[in-house]
Amino acid sequence: MTLQQLEYILAVDVHRNFVKAADACFITQPTLSMQIHKLEEELGIKIFDRSKQPVVPTAIGQGVLEHARRVLHARNELDRFIEDQKGTISGQLRIGIIPTLAPYLLPIFVPAFIKKYPEIKLIVQELMTEHMIRYLKEERIDAGILVTPINEPGIKEQVLFYEELMVFTSRQNKAYQKQYLLPKDIDTSKLWLLEEGHCFRSQIISICELQQQSREHSGLEYEAGSIETLKRMVEISDGVTIIPELAALQMPKSQQQLIRHFKKPVPVREVSLVVHRDFLKEKLVTALQTEILAAVPDKLKKPPSRNVIPVVESET
Repeated sequence: MTLQQLEYILAVDVHRNFVKAADACFITQPTLSMQIHKLEEELGIKIFDRSKQPVVPTAIGQGVLEHARRVLHARNELDRFIEDQKGTISGQLRIGIIPTLAPYLLPIFVPAFIKKYPEIKLIVQELMTEHMIRYLKEERIDAGILVTPINEPGIKEQVLFYEELMVFTSRQNKAYQKQYLLPKDIDTSKLWLLEEGHCFRSQIISICELQQQSREHSGLEYEAGSIETLKRMVEISDGVTIIPELAALQMPKSQQQLIRHFKKPVPVREVSLVVHRDFLKEKLVTALQTEILAAVPDKLKKPPSRNVIPVVESET
C-alpha cells in the first residue's frame, strides 16, 4: 500500500469517474486503474462498484476511503511541520473558487502569486458553494473563495472585499433610460438569470424579490452558466441582468456604457476566503490572502455602509 494509491482512490471518490480522476492526478487512466486494482488485490476487497455509473464506493470501500483521508491528513501535518522547521513557504495549495468570481479575480492575483512563491504549486478548481463546503470538510481542498456569510459549522470565514452589484442593460430596455434604479424598476420578465446552483442567482432573486421568472413576451427560455453569457444575451435582446463589480471593472468602455447603479442602499456581495477549522497550511493560505488583497482595488476593501445581500438557497 502506498500513499499514491490512497490519493488515487480519493480522486476516484471525488470525480466518481476513472478517466476524470486520472486527469486530476495527471496520469493515464490505465495507470490509475492498475494501481487501484493492485491495492484492492492487496487488501482482498473491492473499493469501488464499477458496474454503476458513476462509480460508487462499496460499503467496505467507504470505510477504506475514510481511513485514507486520515492517513493523508497525517502526512500533510508532517509536511507542514517540516516546512515550518525550514522556515520556507512551499508545497501544494488547493483552492476552490465559485464560477462568478473565477474569471475576474484569478487573472488579477494568480500571476503575481506564482512569481512571488515559485515553490508553491497552486491548484485551482471552480466549484459551486455547496460542493466547496463539502470539499473543505473532506480535505479535498485547502481553502475556498466564495460569497459569504454562509454560517456553516466548522468553516471559518475571513472577509476579503465587497462587490457592488450593478445593473447591466440593453439599450432597448427601459432601465437604460435611468441613471439610478430601484429593484422595482427592473422588468423581471426580461431579467436574465444564471442557472440554478449559483449563489449569485439567489442573490439576484433576493434583490428583485423575484418568486418566479416569467418570459411571456419571449420565445426563448434560457438560463446561463456564466456572467459573460448573460451579458451577451442582454446585448442581443431587450434584456437586463445584474453583475458584480469586478466583472464591470474589466469591461470595455462600450459595455460600461450599459451599466446602471442601484439607488442607495446599494446592494453588495461579501467575498471571503474560507477554510475548515482544522486546516493545516496556514502559511500558504495567509500568503494567498495577502496576494488577493494586494491585487483587489482599494475601494472594494472598505467595509460597506451598504446593503450586503445574504446568500440563500436558490429556488428549486
